Amino acid sequence: MTVALLALSTAAFAAPPNIVVLVADDWGFGDIGALGSEISTPHIDSLARRGVTFSNFHVASTCAPTRAMLLTGADHHRVGVGNMPESTPEQHEGRPGYEGVLSDQAVTLATRLKDQGYHTYITGKWHLGKTPDKLPQRRGFERSFIQADSGSDNWEDRTYMMLYDKAYWFEDGKQASPPKDFYSSEFFVDKAIDYLKAQGDSKPFFTYIGFQANHIPLQAPKEFVEAYKGKYDAGWPALRQARRDSAVRLGLFPAQAGMATMPIGLDWSTLDSAQRSLESRRMEVYAGMAQAADFQIGRLISHLKKTGQFDNTVFVFLSDNGPDPADPLDITASKYWVRANYTTDGPHLGAKGTFSAIGPRWASAIAAPWSGFKYFAGEGGLRVPLIIAGATGTLRDTRSNAFTTVKDVMPTLLDLAGIAAHGATYQGAPAVTMDGRSMVPLLTGRSNVIYRADEPVGYELAGSAALYKGKYKLVKNIAPLGDGTWFLYDMERDPGETHDLGKILPEVLASLQADYADYAKNNQVLPIPDGFDLRLTARHYAFNHFVLPKLRRALPALLAVLALSVGLVGWWRHRRPRAGPS
Repeated sequence: MTVALLALSTAAFAAPPNIVVLVADDWGFGDIGALGSEISTPHIDSLARRGVTFSNFHVASTCAPTRAMLLTGADHHRVGVGNMPESTPEQHEGRPGYEGVLSDQAVTLATRLKDQGYHTYITGKWHLGKTPDKLPQRRGFERSFIQADSGSDNWEDRTYMMLYDKAYWFEDGKQASPPKDFYSSEFFVDKAIDYLKAQGDSKPFFTYIGFQANHIPLQAPKEFVEAYKGKYDAGWPALRQARRDSAVRLGLFPAQAGMATMPIGLDWSTLDSAQRSLESRRMEVYAGMAQAADFQIGRLISHLKKTGQFDNTVFVFLSDNGPDPADPLDITASKYWVRANYTTDGPHLGAKGTFSAIGPRWASAIAAPWSGFKYFAGEGGLRVPLIIAGATGTLRDTRSNAFTTVKDVMPTLLDLAGIAAHGATYQGAPAVTMDGRSMVPLLTGRSNVIYRADEPVGYELAGSAALYKGKYKLVKNIAPLGDGTWFLYDMERDPGETHDLGKILPEVLASLQADYADYAKNNQVLPIPDGFDLRLTARHYAFNHFVLPKLRRALPALLAVLALSVGLVGWWRHRRPRAGPS
């Protein structure tokens, strides 16, 4: 970043800008109207008109690694979240970079901003550690009300899956509970507004809201769900095609490019009317949940306009990864748990006490026109919407197709706030350095790229991996979407990842493989163990963190019952009349 450009970005504000970061959960690339969605997101779209929408923006394929990179600007392996705790193989547990919580050596965006006089607030999903030393108040946030794990119920204070023994909520570092009557998206925005109202001075603020929308369980107020009644009755093949057509119409996907056939395992045409009705309802709930989050974003925008803070606020909206193909009802153990605790079918899906997920079929449609979805390294899991809006002096109502990553958000916001990107320390020693680049050159129109064509950018999570370099992408996926084989794609002509060029361009393949090896070495990426299975690893985590603690808590009672039973049997035998001699 040149001195001149830094001066341009900071001089655009009469005072340091407020910053609002809005993190959606498990939204696909085309889930906002600004990128062609059939879902109504008018408030997010209004932000797009005030800034730049990035159509080639990449995150990690699961939430915690993305959030780690968002808050540190560094590769997730170097800041302690090489994998999510719930999907880390036993061989990696506790190894450097795989602690599953945010490293102390990484100085967060909140800390950097707070040190420069910002008020810092966070509400919503955290998922970066729940011991006292890992909660937001120790990572630079002045006020916080967070859900500490991967998710929870949106209507009630309870866990959503047998991964956790309860829903872990914290306010300002102390265990807390949401109100008895709440809905997650509304509550998170309520708390954010409360913190802003309580601010007693004119200092700038940084507000981070981590929505649970649209993480499972899919739940939403009825009025939002009913708005999509019948919208998805043509099924996932029609939606996948419609999403592709929208991307082509908007110039986001070449008309001649192929679209991958996803291995989703079920043909819409084979479903009977009852099955189709249930599946349509699941997608209606998904869309309603997204629109409900957008509505709450609109409430925050309205508050900032009423208080005169809107014009001096930079907004960032992104999703943490692509759509989630997981359906707990497809897994025997979790299916019984879900059905014992929730209603899973019928016209009331979305309401309190119901549980819904879209599964791989709808996820493949939502991810269109890309290949893959959450957990994997196809573009459907990694390429998500990003909007940066409200920075006076930058472009408006513009799209950028420049390759960017979630690591670039922190240096961009520091740049806009007039804060030096590098030089942070931890306990007197240099902190983990940022990998990301400021996107201000893209926001101001000074440049249309921030990564040169000869600069490789690597990525890995749970065995699925990728490396981007110029127009090429090197990628491999684990089962069930792949077998660990490397593929090479030309992302300008074939962004749908349908034509492998590895055999045609073996020298390019070898060069990018060497680049990936360097990336893996420099970031301490551990090789995935043979036979690694995401589902089995999650089940192992559930047993250790949900089933086993319950058994341990129940053990004294079980032993007492056993002792009582043995005593009663002994007493009965002692009291039983004995037969005399014959």
